[in-house]
Amino acid sequence: MLFNTPPSDDEMRKQLEASHTPDKISSRLRHKAGESYLKDFVYGAVDGAVTTFAVVSGVEGADLAPRIVIILGMANLFADGFSMAVSNYLGAQTEKQLIEKTRAEEQAHIQLYPEGEKEEIRQIYAEKGFKGENLKRAVEIITSDKKQWADTMLKEEYDLPSSHIVAWKAALATFTAFLLIGFIPVFPFLWNYLSGHQFQSPFLWSSVSTGIAFFAVGAIKSKFVDKPWYSSGIETLLLGGAAAALAYLIGDLLEGLA
Repeated sequence: MLFNTPPSDDEMRKQLEASHTPDKISSRLRHKAGESYLKDFVYGAVDGAVTTFAVVSGVEGADLAPRIVIILGMANLFADGFSMAVSNYLGAQTEKQLIEKTRAEEQAHIQLYPEGEKEEIRQIYAEKGFKGENLKRAVEIITSDKKQWADTMLKEEYDLPSSHIVAWKAALATFTAFLLIGFIPVFPFLWNYLSGHQFQSPFLWSSVSTGIAFFAVGAIKSKFVDKPWYSSGIETLLLGGAAAALAYLIGDLLEGLA
């Protein structure tokens, strides 16, 4: 079969029952997964494939020499990849600094005026449906630990995560993905330049291999969106292909300037 059949409700319930025994729940809570950098990898991979293939398509559309494809493609690969990594690093650092600043402010508020901060917790949990003794007990439990108290305020009042990713790891994931996937469109031209065994139509090979990369990255991206993997793959393929077609068309129109 091309696609897997989704499990029935009964099958899903049995899977959930098997994975929610007290021992398995306890084990999961003790061994929490670390921060995931897959999102940063996908981010770099999509942009690497799109921008590098757009450069290749533009040069091909202008009917320039293959060595120009290599020069511009490799220059874009490293320069744009580094730029994206730096941007991702600065964004992650900014989020980290915002979290730390807000946490420090909340800890200061808790220290200086705990009654007011308790009232905020009380109203937050009252809106969640807590009432009477249950509400009073919830407030007492949360405010009995100042770290938990501050973390709750971060999440509930400011919608900020209590933890954050490591900025340099996010940047490295983005840069690595950009280089790996972004290299695909340039590879057939570089291979022809360096090897005695040549591709007869390097742009065709570049297009096909990049199309496969677009689809694969889109399928991976479906992990973060509410779409089937094949739908996300086709969407990324079409969008990437549209960007490349536009670049090819512009290169063709401006061929006379080369």
